[in-house]
Amino acid sequence: MTRFEVVFVSTPAIGNIVPIVEFANHLTKHNPQFSATVLIITVPQLLLVNTYIQSLSSSTTNLKLIHLPPVHPPTSDQYQSFIPYISLLIQNHKNNIKNTLLNLTSSSTESNSDSVKLTAVFVDMFSTPIIDVANEISVPCYLFFASPASFLGFMLHLPSTESLESETEFKIPSFKNPLPKPVLPSLVVDKKTGAYSWMAYHGERYRETKGIIVNTVQELEPHALQSLYNDLDLPPVYPIGPVLDLDGPAQWDPNPVQYNYIMEWLDMQEPGSVVFLCFGSLGSLEVKQVEEIAIGLERTGVRFLWALRGPPKARLEDPRDYASYENVLPDGFLKRMEGMGIVCGWVPQAKVLAHKTIGGFVSHCGWNSILESLWYGVVVATWPVYAEQQMNAFEMVRELGLAVEIRVDYTKGGDLVRAEEVENGIKILMNGCDEITKKVKDMSEKCRVALMEDGSSYNNLVSLVKELTK
Repeated sequence: MTRFEVVFVSTPAIGNIVPIVEFANHLTKHNPQFSATVLIITVPQLLLVNTYIQSLSSSTTNLKLIHLPPVHPPTSDQYQSFIPYISLLIQNHKNNIKNTLLNLTSSSTESNSDSVKLTAVFVDMFSTPIIDVANEISVPCYLFFASPASFLGFMLHLPSTESLESETEFKIPSFKNPLPKPVLPSLVVDKKTGAYSWMAYHGERYRETKGIIVNTVQELEPHALQSLYNDLDLPPVYPIGPVLDLDGPAQWDPNPVQYNYIMEWLDMQEPGSVVFLCFGSLGSLEVKQVEEIAIGLERTGVRFLWALRGPPKARLEDPRDYASYENVLPDGFLKRMEGMGIVCGWVPQAKVLAHKTIGGFVSHCGWNSILESLWYGVVVATWPVYAEQQMNAFEMVRELGLAVEIRVDYTKGGDLVRAEEVENGIKILMNGCDEITKKVKDMSEKCRVALMEDGSSYNNLVSLVKELTK
């Protein structure tokens, strides 16, 4: 029997590596002829990513992990933000990855039991320099895109630097409505980040791949996906989502004692009575904004679980859990809210969203978070912070009608979301959005059906497997 080896190269960020690992698992479970290898690029400062990778190494999994040897990281004068840093780091790994792939090819050739064929290399949205490596050794290269199809369309039609300076809204084929400038990713608009040229580089290279796998659902993003199908210069697009890690976070939670306490508290609450506030693995807010949230929350009288994290201490580091919340919350807030809510650090989000007491989710609108909330039928109130989250929020509120708007254009360091907005947004989320709730429940069912036999995502995966095994 021929076995097919597929290799994955991931950006070392939690929002990139978790879905790529889940997709690798998804593929190998669908067809046992596949074996998957994930190449691990280590960034010592990214503690959450490293904890997750360690959990993969120690758990029973059908994936092989190969830790790449270290390379010289980019120097501080070469980058101003995460995207240039990570793009340069991955580029510096090209020789490492080429040697690793050649070793895999030679060991496959020497295997006596089964015939093993290195059939594909999968890169993600920021590891496109590795397309060159795949071409050099004549292995087909595919893109795994962990963000929505709408953002893929944006990357493929990135506005020019001139139009970014002169225009106030932008027509992108993957969006039905023009995009207002404030919802564009700040890393594209702000020249100081140095990210624009790298984003343009990656977007151009997507077209060179043999196919694009998107972690989305046909029924969720029909317009965005149709715009991609209509692009005759684009390789085949396979929406195969939602691919989610619904169990893993509880297994590698860096604070299991806190997790147990949270789940026990949730068990004591009424179904649908708790609002969950979480701003992502990289999300942290300024103290003034934290105070406004606390005032608004208190005014609602709603029970809450609030994952509150402080800013990172240095560039490239993760946000940190506070040693004490007294310095960032209004005086007496914790005492007054005793029994009404919990303020905590990092939490395994999917496990919380699965709990029957969660009635709404104030979210940063990372794509993994949106897919998790849809999976569990929990309505989101949008509060984007970084990356493409403003565009995700815009799509969910303005294009799809699947979320409550607190803000779609919030950026860290910008205008404060005042306590009144927080109060109103949470009250609507928890008590006044019946129509949106119904649509979210319907989409939840569609997401689940999509993965079943003959569902849209299942059939797209079958088509991809046929292509990979030709």
